[in-house]
Amino acid sequence: MVTKKSCPECKSDKLSVDHKRGEIVCNSCGIVMDENMLDQGQEWREFSDGQDERRSGAPSSYAKHDMGTGTEVGTSSEVYGLSVKDRRKYLRLRKWHNRSSTSLERNLKYALADLKRISSLLNIPPKIEEEAARIYRMAVEKGLVRGRSMECVVVGAIYIASRQFNLPRSLNEVCQLTNNNKRDVGKTYRFIARELGIRMAPSGAGTYIPKFANKLGFSAETQTQAQKILEIAQTSELTSGRGPTGLAAAALYVASLITGEKRTQREIADVVGVTEVTIRNRYKEMIEKLNLDPLIEEAKKKREEERIAMGQTEEPEEELRIQE
Repeated sequence: MVTKKSCPECKSDKLSVDHKRGEIVCNSCGIVMDENMLDQGQEWREFSDGQDERRSGAPSSYAKHDMGTGTEVGTSSEVYGLSVKDRRKYLRLRKWHNRSSTSLERNLKYALADLKRISSLLNIPPKIEEEAARIYRMAVEKGLVRGRSMECVVVGAIYIASRQFNLPRSLNEVCQLTNNNKRDVGKTYRFIARELGIRMAPSGAGTYIPKFANKLGFSAETQTQAQKILEIAQTSELTSGRGPTGLAAAALYVASLITGEKRTQREIADVVGVTEVTIRNRYKEMIEKLNLDPLIEEAKKKREEERIAMGQTEEPEEELRIQE
């Protein structure tokens, strides 16, 4: 309802606005007071044959070298229906349009295509891919890419973005899947983060638990138990200065002993990407400093009583001894 105006015929203030027609109508006498109203809402326009309403253009994106707002002279088949003179002019315009791009634009064009490929390979969500593209663009504009491998910088940007969003992707995993040298990628991402003033919080071991547990086929009970063990270890300051993947692997190993879903240290090491020695060392620290032996023995005794109550024979003990 419009109350600021009144009808010039009946002096009524009961007016209604038809936004589709752009009209103001008096509800008492039906006179149309204004028929050329401006639509103050969003501009929804459609330039395709589809029926869905869209914005007049695609949103800008850091993952595109031209931010999604550039234009390009295409290679439509209609060109060959022109006269020879017009066709040559059209193709000449297209050639000079491609040549007029700057070195920065060419670098972004190839690098962001590579970033999209690697993000797909690592199963990176679009939001993190967008942040990685923004980091790479800032690095290029500040001249940090010069003298370094383009792929190393792209992988480094993806790793930084993953760390910022707490996505469980270890540096070993990223380098193995992309066939890059871990040392080169490590130096590159640390240099970029330092020069751009990006602060990254240390990776928490708890973020890797669901991922590794899923690959090892552990139940939700084992995952929950591993998270509890990590929380106790963090409270006891046992996680300081230790790799998150090794801690996650050791916590899952201890949790598997408690729940009875036994996995060997080699099986866990192959999935996590750490050595058996690392798991063994972290396991010994947790057992000794957190006093977990009674908990493991109690869980083992409880499972034994349940098997006896159900009339089942004792299962053979798997070889899970710790090598001294």
